Amino acid sequence: MNRRCFLRGTAAVGAVGTAGLAGCLERLGFEEQSAWANPPLVEDRPDAVYLPASREEMGMYGMATDGDYAAMLTYTFPHRFWIVSGGKELVEVDADDSLHLMFSLWDRETGTVLPVNTRLEILQDGSPVDIGVSSLWPMLSQRMGFHYGDNVRLPDEGEYTARIQAGPVALERTGAFDGRLGSRATLEIDFEYARSDINGLSFETIDESKRGSRDALPLMDHGGGGSGNSSSGGRPMGTGTPVDDLPGELLGTKRSGDAVLATLTSDAARFTDGGTYLAVCPRTPYNDLIVPFTTLSATVERDGSVVAEGALVETIDGEYGHHYGLAVDELAAGDRVTISVDTPPQVARHDGYETAFFEFEPVTYTV
Repeated sequence: MNRRCFLRGTAAVGAVGTAGLAGCLERLGFEEQSAWANPPLVEDRPDAVYLPASREEMGMYGMATDGDYAAMLTYTFPHRFWIVSGGKELVEVDADDSLHLMFSLWDRETGTVLPVNTRLEILQDGSPVDIGVSSLWPMLSQRMGFHYGDNVRLPDEGEYTARIQAGPVALERTGAFDGRLGSRATLEIDFEYARSDINGLSFETIDESKRGSRDALPLMDHGGGGSGNSSSGGRPMGTGTPVDDLPGELLGTKRSGDAVLATLTSDAARFTDGGTYLAVCPRTPYNDLIVPFTTLSATVERDGSVVAEGALVETIDGEYGHHYGLAVDELAAGDRVTISVDTPPQVARHDGYETAFFEFEPVTYTV
């Protein structure tokens, strides 16, 4: 279904029902009331990941590389999302928004999605144009995974160049990333904006009986997946390596704030000099996406006394991928390891994630 036609007519022709709106509403005699409108928002949403009311198609503009970095530029309809920066703020669709512009950024050697500071500039005929934003928000989406996106305003249809500046990666880098990704990249992708491309994207509503259930939409997958990274047309989506495939000893996997927290130990020399390394991998349920830009801490208790504590460092590693780590003295059988999420992930959310990953309770594992 064409989303624009669906949205601008639902209020006026509710009795027709979704099935009756398969064609454009002009055929029914309805005029366009506004440029864009948000799809329905699930009522009585749980404080957890849930199945949203609709799903939308994504289009691709192109790819670019620069050194170790690769990027893909994509687009979809302008739509609401929630910014998380200390608090939570809803961003509504504006009538002047042209499209929801997105890009994904990853390491070319490993295919690992990179949480990193970025800037975006749009050029037309070599000159910058005002698009209403200077960077795209790091985001979590059930269909798109971890990416960067925002609603942007283009002055008119035509040819443009997206100039993405990314890096250096500020996370701790170990293993395959040691000594790499410490520079800034500039990636340029030429694209042509046409309103008909946006209007032609498909839009599906989810059955009302399923909306709001504790579930998630599947990630987009058009082939080209890589180890530990589902992809759309070869685009890494930010899924983590399956926990069972990670090296070291798994202390356990527990749920808090509706995130899945897997905690492992390792004695690998790149992490610690004779001690034990705690690696915590927060993931989304259902799609196993990484949860970046948060803060965690660990406390180790032995016989009722605290023997180690400290902040976990956000890290990317060739084997563990994205995780949070802390080196401690050797753990002993019976030690209690408590992991606390001190700051919720500071990433924007699409429908289905905006109520999750806020209220965390500490989780404890026994060695």
